[in-house]
Amino acid sequence: MRARLTAAVRERVDIRDLMPSRADYDLRPRTLRSDLLAGITVGVVALPLALAFGVSSGVGPAAGLVTAVVAGIVAAVFGGSNLQVSGPTGAMAVVLAPIVAQHGVGSVALVTLLAGALVLVCGLLRLGRVVTYIPWPVVEGFTLGIAAIIFLQQVPAAVGIAAETGHNTLVTAVRSVGTALGSGSPADGGLPTWVWTLGVVAVVAAVMLLLPRVASALPASLVAVALVTLLAGIFDAPVPRIGELPSSLPVPVLPDATPDAVRDLVGAAVAVAALAAIESLLSARVAATMSGAQGRTATYHPDRELVGQGFASLASGVFGGIPATGAIARTAVNVRSGARTRLAAVVHALVILAVIYLATGPVGHIPLAALAGVLMVTSFRMIGASTIRSVLTSTWPDALTFVVTAVITVAFDLIDAVQIGLLVAAFFALKAVAGAAAVHREPLPGVAHEGDERIALFRLEGAMFFGASDRILSEVTAITHGERAGPGGPEDEPCLREPVDVVILWLSHLQLVDATGARALADLVLELEQRDVTVLVKGIQPQHRKLLEAVGLNRMLAHESHLFTDLPAAVEHARSHVPAPLTA
Repeated sequence: MRARLTAAVRERVDIRDLMPSRADYDLRPRTLRSDLLAGITVGVVALPLALAFGVSSGVGPAAGLVTAVVAGIVAAVFGGSNLQVSGPTGAMAVVLAPIVAQHGVGSVALVTLLAGALVLVCGLLRLGRVVTYIPWPVVEGFTLGIAAIIFLQQVPAAVGIAAETGHNTLVTAVRSVGTALGSGSPADGGLPTWVWTLGVVAVVAAVMLLLPRVASALPASLVAVALVTLLAGIFDAPVPRIGELPSSLPVPVLPDATPDAVRDLVGAAVAVAALAAIESLLSARVAATMSGAQGRTATYHPDRELVGQGFASLASGVFGGIPATGAIARTAVNVRSGARTRLAAVVHALVILAVIYLATGPVGHIPLAALAGVLMVTSFRMIGASTIRSVLTSTWPDALTFVVTAVITVAFDLIDAVQIGLLVAAFFALKAVAGAAAVHREPLPGVAHEGDERIALFRLEGAMFFGASDRILSEVTAITHGERAGPGGPEDEPCLREPVDVVILWLSHLQLVDATGARALADLVLELEQRDVTVLVKGIQPQHRKLLEAVGLNRMLAHESHLFTDLPAAVEHARSHVPAPLTA
């Protein structure tokens, strides 16, 4: 025992497997070429998304670019996936928007640092496997909800209206449309602004949907944004633009972390950290699955991934960025583009860095409606119709879990949605486990003896836990009292039963026993013994023995010899306790 404890402590203290190593890279010419091409491709795809998510979060486009560069490099170097691409994401923008509205833009840096520290600690504590306990319907419902929120968040920009703060996303979207339609035409008699901005969105959507069909090698989102920016300049369209952007990375600065500020923002930081961990681990798992489907070997280290994402958010917060996560869409592009090592993700960040230093002037002329169009199309691609159909047609508990998670995500809060989704899924899972638990009265093995009808052999199977113990025990008690067995009973026979003198509890088939179930078994033994029914117990499994002894089951038996490992021996002993029949 001491050796196992020492090994566990040593595993947690030894962090060498959480740090970068030479094995992370393969600099052979062929691999290097693949990584460079993949990195450039992802960088081009990521540029408009980084700008859009920065704007959508309420912090600004510059923060999106900084996050893509700083967090992208740090997460690539320290993360646990060779193919993961990190940066600003739609889900994080959804979480940050209300934080910015409530606490102001200045709070983001501290939230980013606190969240990064929390994610880093989770990685050091090796909690990366926790995400595997999130059910598929919860993940897809969460994704659908985020996609809906991202789309709704773009509605104000799509109609040329500044988004209101302090309202639900759906309410803000509806109000923005009403405000835009009621604004009328400008004084010069030209078209209303909302007509121009909706035109920009329509062109972006059309290019992103049609261009891949005729020229799949071109980055559709970047081409769409470049095209509408050019057309807006030619026609002098009265649409809001990104505006001036910094032409270099900002100087790293630590935010003021006063006790009052930390106390006010710790809740927001926990929500951000939870989202960063969940989304990053899911994205890394998707990358490994996609790479395996393409015949390439790719694994990921979940604990190291959390460490890398923690460092990434810490670095991003110092440079004025926002919290980073693994980006599923950009990671998928990276895999499909032939990336081999984490060098591709580093190159993607360097491409965006080059834009910051060389092309922020032209980027500043991009219409905000163009970024809204990119995110609207992206939101539709986050979850496919086939996936939604698969979940809804699987089982009704999974479908309900999916719908509840999606609705709560849109109507209330992302973290609450995951928590409630997990509770709903857990409820149905426990119900299923409880339904699988059963007790059967079995015939005694071997040749029948006179008086065998006074012996009841009960085979318990499944799980003896708090969700099933009362039902199982009531069935056993009904038979031993000679009561009528109702529908759904052990044998479902509508006949009166003879009371019994000996009960054999056959526990070999129990897969799970919790404290409630163990205590219920002990109470059953005590109740039967007090009614002068001898109880024999057969087949206590080693993993259940300590718990059953702790609740006193052994002490409830009439004699210590009433514990058996062999069924025939238990039956033979039971027959010795059956009274001899009365003779005339």
